[in-house]
Amino acid sequence: MNIERKPVAYGDLRGWIKALHAAGEIREINAEVDWNIEIGTVMRLAQGAGNGPALMFNNIKDYGANARCRRVFGCGLASYRRVAMMLGVAPDTHPRELVKLGRTVLNGSIPPKIVDTGPVKENIVTGDDIDLYELPSPWWNRLDGGRYLLTYGGCVTKEHDTGVMNVGIYRGMVASKNEIPILMWRAQHIGQHATSWERAGHKEMPIAVAIGWEPSLGFTGGAPVPKGVCEYDVMGSIRGAPVELVKCETVDLYVPASAEIVIEGYLQLDPAKYRMEGPFAEFTGYLAGDKSPKPTIRVTAITHRHDPILRGCIEGSLPGSFSENAICSSIMRAATAWSVLERAGVPGITDVWCPPVHAGINLLIQMKQTYRGQAKQAANAIWGSSAAHVRYKHIIVVDDDIDIHDYAAVDWAIAYRVNAGEDDIVVMPSTFGAGLDPSTRRRDRNPALFGTGKWNRVLIDATMNLDYDPDPDLGGARFPPKVWPSEADIAAVAQRWAEFGLKPLR
Repeated sequence: MNIERKPVAYGDLRGWIKALHAAGEIREINAEVDWNIEIGTVMRLAQGAGNGPALMFNNIKDYGANARCRRVFGCGLASYRRVAMMLGVAPDTHPRELVKLGRTVLNGSIPPKIVDTGPVKENIVTGDDIDLYELPSPWWNRLDGGRYLLTYGGCVTKEHDTGVMNVGIYRGMVASKNEIPILMWRAQHIGQHATSWERAGHKEMPIAVAIGWEPSLGFTGGAPVPKGVCEYDVMGSIRGAPVELVKCETVDLYVPASAEIVIEGYLQLDPAKYRMEGPFAEFTGYLAGDKSPKPTIRVTAITHRHDPILRGCIEGSLPGSFSENAICSSIMRAATAWSVLERAGVPGITDVWCPPVHAGINLLIQMKQTYRGQAKQAANAIWGSSAAHVRYKHIIVVDDDIDIHDYAAVDWAIAYRVNAGEDDIVVMPSTFGAGLDPSTRRRDRNPALFGTGKWNRVLIDATMNLDYDPDPDLGGARFPPKVWPSEADIAAVAQRWAEFGLKPLR
């Protein structure tokens, strides 16, 4: 099935919000909402299982008409309909097709364009005038360690020697008027950049955080874009036009010219200058990332548009409440895994999916088997890739007659095609993994000690075992036939269905 894609450059967050209004995909909340706990609770309850609206909060307690920032926007990509809009396809496009499109756009590249200025320069705040508390950062969850300003901003850094920029999403808590400790891992691109600056003799690294822009910023910032590829190039691929960038005021980095807010500064790499951060309700749906000293942004400037909109999100996916990260991860992580399999030369892949409830921790692969050990080849290819750092902990491989978007079908395959004694369950021990996973032993979740977490990964090979002997009574098949009626029998009964007084067949 070929889906026609018409890339859309929305221009900025406001253009995206206008499009959401036209599509009936957003709700404006004018009643007063408290930044302390209430706004996060509203978002978590409203987002639903990928079927809630985008939300604009126009009346935030303590941030009235004269405040530097008085509005918060969230849940923008918390539905597949809105992801489809971002990708330039019909809102009712099936996630299966969005994954295929994701493969195209995540591997595409339209380089950015440098411009002299833009709306984000309408207000420039430096020196003693910097006060992060002038921004309505929510205290999202009651158990969080503080107010989190950075939940969906694009953190821009660059590798010291090559100058190649990276745009990633990392959580950041307000510690003072001009300090934001963040959670980062050495295995991530920002961590690799930090290492390059340390090796060059520096104790701090320039950083800028762009908050509030087109949806491709958040989507791409959370994707495992390969090292050496700038996320701005991928954003250009998604929107079908270059990202217009302006140079920051106090650091040698570039940010979208029409962003709502930009935080500039230097990430302190000297542990003596770390500030306390955490914990936070994380993408796992659990409180994670212990309270501890973390690398801290020393803010040197804030630039913003007139009457800026703070972009934020409620993190943590749970049954019945899928976060933006979860919805986006289910597409981008599946697309990335499929590309990894293709580059590794694994044949017969017909579909790849990451269910949103766990944001891509479990990976489902559908394949047309042609030789023994094909599922294990697929798992090894995935686990050996850098994309597997914080995803793909468990891999389930099924045959091409199993719909991986129907978990009942996957569960049925696991029930009747898995024999643990025949090597259908494989454990890959002590690999790098997500340090925020609560099933990982506490000691192994220490980023300062290990640079990343530790996972014991599992492959569940739920394909028909080609190591079994063909059965001559079954015409040489290794498994008996399924009991589903033949197409001819179904067609014959369908002609009489109305006579039976049953609900119409789908």
